[in-house]
Amino acid sequence: MFVVATAGHVDHGKSTLVQRLTGTWPDRLAEEQRRGLTIDLGFAWTNIDGRELAFVDVPGHERFVATMLAGVGPVPAVVFVVAATEGWMPQSDEHLAALDALGVRHALLVITKDDLADPGPAIEQARQRFAATSLADPAVVTAGDLSRVRTELAALVDRLPTPDRDADVRLWVDRCFSISGAGTVITGTLPAGTVRVGDELQHGDRRLTVRGVQSLGRERNEVSAVARVALNLRGADRHQIRRGDTLRTPGAWFDTTEIDVALRSVDGLHRQLVLHIGSAAVPVMVRPLGSAAARLRLSRPLPLRVDDAGVLRDPGAHAIVAGIRVLDVRPPGLRRRGAARTRAAELATGRAHPPTCARPNDLRAMGLPVSGHHIGDWVVDPEWWSGRRACAVDAVRRWVADHDIAAGMPLETLRQRLGLPAVELVGPLLDGTGLDIADGLVRSPGTGLPARVDRALQTVEGWLAAEQFRAPEADELTDLDLGPRELAAAVRAGRLTRIADGIVLGPDALDRASAVVAALPQPFSVSQARVALDTTRRVAVPLLEKLDAMRVTCRRSDGSRTVVDPVTARQ
Repeated sequence: MFVVATAGHVDHGKSTLVQRLTGTWPDRLAEEQRRGLTIDLGFAWTNIDGRELAFVDVPGHERFVATMLAGVGPVPAVVFVVAATEGWMPQSDEHLAALDALGVRHALLVITKDDLADPGPAIEQARQRFAATSLADPAVVTAGDLSRVRTELAALVDRLPTPDRDADVRLWVDRCFSISGAGTVITGTLPAGTVRVGDELQHGDRRLTVRGVQSLGRERNEVSAVARVALNLRGADRHQIRRGDTLRTPGAWFDTTEIDVALRSVDGLHRQLVLHIGSAAVPVMVRPLGSAAARLRLSRPLPLRVDDAGVLRDPGAHAIVAGIRVLDVRPPGLRRRGAARTRAAELATGRAHPPTCARPNDLRAMGLPVSGHHIGDWVVDPEWWSGRRACAVDAVRRWVADHDIAAGMPLETLRQRLGLPAVELVGPLLDGTGLDIADGLVRSPGTGLPARVDRALQTVEGWLAAEQFRAPEADELTDLDLGPRELAAAVRAGRLTRIADGIVLGPDALDRASAVVAALPQPFSVSQARVALDTTRRVAVPLLEKLDAMRVTCRRSDGSRTVVDPVTARQ
């Protein structure tokens, strides 16, 4: 199937041409028929030499340009109508500007009412206007020769690019209504992908089931792009779905409210405009980034991808301001000084740098190729990854220099310094660097204590060699510059054993104390243990509590203790 939209000034005969080609009058509203004026989108179809053609007939009045854009937005080709009696008119200009802004390249120019006036001047006017646009040099026919119109239509659709029928679905809704006994039905032009009965499609944060598919008036099990489709949806309320909404493959798209875009055919760009994309019309705030790009902040989220095309329009002035092509749907912040200027220079190339690190599904949702090194659930740019590895080694080296007695650099701190999106990437990044990860910390293996701490510990070790259970006093440790952090580092290095806050003994103090108390008459008191250990109560009490916690000793109800297993205690 092929889908073609009409375009052109009001009352130039677009609907009449569609009726003559298809046998169906596309204006379906009573008001349209009463006034003889197309107000909303109309739909009709026919078969031309074995080709199924569906027409989206759009209004030509200046008040309905937004509706016209909703009709042509998802459609790849257009039949542009100019009446021989009036020639080129204001809405001819606006419709052509809209199509040019969208980058539409496939068109057929049809001159209507050629039985009432010489078509030559209208043809010449149209060719001049078309020459400077994306639709330059279209085939030209007169409506009086309907056979030639059909021939050129067939040639037009034969030139259209082949759609990707396996692509993710994003169906822009142009109508939503209910049918008695069937429920909610939506219609739209399917530009890519395939829709099947039983499919689940996402609308906002809900999932809806396709209970029926219809195309060109016939029930189908599935329909592939490009096609006009009507979907009967289960679980949908027609009042919750409107023109400009989308139904899409679940999980394959994410909504964005900020995009960076390339601009074309710019005319009068200013801060507040309306973005027309697909069948949606969304007010936006515009921030220029150089002369050929801008950042758009959308008033509501839309599921957009890189290379989507749209139109910026000033509804107050009834003017097409610019065409846009989406460059980035997850643009970086611009708060840093000079960031806007740097971003403008990047976008001036017509492309935004793809993410250096992203999940495959996110790249797919952005419309970007899934290329690069696969690291677990992530895809990374090889050059960026190599640069991050070098930065990791330098960051840990600097951290160790600034925190010489720390056990290592915290893993989360390193992740933030490197700008990695997930801590799970740190391990693979450090492979081959010689850095280890343990207990949430990163450091070089075999890293020793700084010389100043080592010298102080040698003094303490000398004291403990002479009196193994005489823990240094607080003032003695202070004189040696051994504070809590230094003592903790010594314990981690296996040079000391922590008994309690500020109380440290040798590395084998607990084993030696176990052997001493095991040799005492059982049970024994704290005083007996203190004497046997040749220490103070300041040390003896927490030391015995430590042995209790190790189940070497057991405290009795009268305050005395007994060794639980003398053999184990001596070992």
